[in-house]
Amino acid sequence: MSDGLVDVEALTEWVGDGLPGAGTPFTAERMGQEQGIANALFALHRAGERWVLRRPPAVKNHPTASNIAREWRVLQALGGTDVPHARALLFCEDTEVIGAPFMISEFVDGFTPIGLLPPPFDAGGAVVRDLSFAYVDALVALGAVDWRSRGLEGFGKPDGFLERQVSRWRTQLDGYRVREFPDEELVCEWLESNRPESGAPAILHGDYSQTNVMVAPDLPPRVAAIVDWDTCTIGDPLLDIGHLLSRWSDPSRPGFVAQAPRDVSGFPTHDELAAHYAERSGRDLSALAYYECLTDFKLAVIVEGTYARQFHAGVPDSQNTMAEIPLRLFRHAADIARGERG
Repeated sequence: MSDGLVDVEALTEWVGDGLPGAGTPFTAERMGQEQGIANALFALHRAGERWVLRRPPAVKNHPTASNIAREWRVLQALGGTDVPHARALLFCEDTEVIGAPFMISEFVDGFTPIGLLPPPFDAGGAVVRDLSFAYVDALVALGAVDWRSRGLEGFGKPDGFLERQVSRWRTQLDGYRVREFPDEELVCEWLESNRPESGAPAILHGDYSQTNVMVAPDLPPRVAAIVDWDTCTIGDPLLDIGHLLSRWSDPSRPGFVAQAPRDVSGFPTHDELAAHYAERSGRDLSALAYYECLTDFKLAVIVEGTYARQFHAGVPDSQNTMAEIPLRLFRHAADIARGERG
């Protein structure tokens, strides 16, 4: 079912012979559940083939969110690189077709590695250890792409990128603020006073974690595709590794983990992943705590947008799925600022 977000008749007419099976109508099936943050995904089927259609959610937290045109542009730029990604096939910016801009990409065979892992990854040990390092290797590959030669000049504003972050996200929070956060001032002041010098700018995914990778279903362990590129820009790539590691958890250094607990052993520690990234990328991670704190702050603001929308709709906190997450993120960021984590 398409939940009314994809007009398959109009889509079939627009695609025409742009994909195999011309003359046969598409079927569209919703993938996952909308949380009010991410783009809506649909599995398209026609003539024995399948693809993925991405479009903005029915309601966006912010006018700049879920920008399909940006996602299309960066995926086009990544073609032929070592960065694992789904090949983008068609892009439509005409909102008259299905009601919103959309993109169609190839279907990637794999799974999102959260919660209970499927065989052969459920055995743990060296398999999940190697898979964890593969998350980092994919990020290193992204940071190594020559973005200028790939036509991404003007895609972002790398100059002053870190200097803008606190004010940019706080302004967004103020745009839908419905409650106060006890740790907000501490976190923002710490970020402003501990801001490092940015290194060489690179392509920044903007939301890099286990939830936004597809893992190949067979061995050897590898990332089949990084997904959800709508927050991508040109900026400080250390924010991506900060995002991954802030949400990583090991017994000696608990992280903010939105996923279900792991069911197998063998995962490397936070510090092992950080050392792997530093070695493979050649980048300085001495200010890693700053990037992890900034990640928590940014994510808290984004999630709060969904909470605020449900709040205004009259949903009580006891039933609001986003009620506690921003509070936890601010607390976690404050722990980093106080030097109480790890």
